[in-house]
This record gives sequence, structure tokens and C-alpha cells, in this order.
Amino acid sequence: MKTSSAYRAQSKVSLSNRWGAAVIATLVFFVISGVVSAIFSAPSKALSGSASDGIEGILTILAWCITLPLSWGYTVAILNYFRNSELTDIPFGSLFDGFKQYKRVLGTTFLYTIYTCLWALLLIVPGIIKAISYSMTPYILNDRPELCYNDAIEESMRLMEGHKMAYFKLQLSYIGWIIVCILTLGIGIFWLQPWMSAASCAFYEDLLEEDKLAQNNEVLVKGI
Repeated sequence: MKTSSAYRAQSKVSLSNRWGAAVIATLVFFVISGVVSAIFSAPSKALSGSASDGIEGILTILAWCITLPLSWGYTVAILNYFRNSELTDIPFGSLFDGFKQYKRVLGTTFLYTIYTCLWALLLIVPGIIKAISYSMTPYILNDRPELCYNDAIEESMRLMEGHKMAYFKLQLSYIGWIIVCILTLGIGIFWLQPWMSAASCAFYEDLLEEDKLAQNNEVLVKGI
């Protein structure tokens, strides 16, 4: 696997002269997600006490039913954009691709989100480790249509075996840029998010290549 700086550079090169579409897609994604969250959080704010807590939990799940497939659509849109250097546009409709296979995408995304939350409730560090292990699940859902739910999650865990620290370092390497985004009142996130997403795509592509080489070597050994 490459170094964190190499992945950052690779992702930046992949977006060179194509930042506009990625920034617009990110803006649209955040706006829609924000509007959905605001709509579903409003009723609970109007109530108080235990009734408010119960309704808030239900509304949070309902909001997830919209935002999780939307998040998957954004992730896959950036993946396709990264893979095809000739593309200069990200179709607005591609952000909603998660709704075309709603049950599969929502069910799998909901599962690993819940798993991550449960692990985080135990201890922060195990929660982070599990989140990293599950991080390739959205890409696997896109590339492996025969997989869903726990099968897709377990495939992500398999691919990330031995690579979790490298991915953690990659995400951590953006901490300085995250601070810059805060100083720009969050405006910088519309450039930082696609940059980070493209770096994750590059990491995933290397995982696939390494896994393919390992499987080929295994076949050769068995043949001998």
C-alpha cells in the first residue's frame, strides 16, 4: 500500500481540472442531508420529556432511511468519477442511485452503522477499529451486486485485514485540512470531502489489486 501523502497526491491529481463537478455534488449532498435532518428533528424539538426522547429516536431512524442511501449514492458517484478520468460531470441523479436498490443498500448501510455505534458504546477505540474495518462496504455493494448485509460487511473486513492502520493514518493525515475548514466556517468542506473521498477510492482500488495478486499467487502455489 502507498503512503498517506501518496494517496492524497493521487486523489488530488484525479480531481485536477474536474473539481467543479465534485464540489457541486458535495454541496448538493450536504444540502439535501441537512434539509432532511432538519425536517425530521423539528417535531421532537417541539415536545419535551420522555415523549420527546421516544419520538426523536423514531425520527432519527426515519431520517436514516433517507440519508443512508443518499450517502451511499454520493460515495459511489465519487468512486465512478475517480475511476473514469474522462468524466467532467457528476449527474445529479446519481446521488439517488441508492434508492434504486433501496432494500439492499439501506439494510447493509444500516447494519454497519448500528454495529459501529454499538462498538463505540463499549469503548471508543474498538468503535474506531470497527468503523475502519467496515469502511469499504459501500464500494463492495457497488462492485459486488451478489453481496449484501453481513456478507458485504464481512468482505470489507477481509479486505481491510492488515490494512486498518494504513487507512487510519490516511484519514488522520487530513486533520490539518479539517482545521482549515473550521477556520473557513465550513466552506472548505466542499473541497475537502471529495478530496478525502477520492483518496479512499484510491485506497480501495489498491486493496482490490493486492487481493487479486494474492489470489493469483494462491492459485499458482496450488498448481505447483
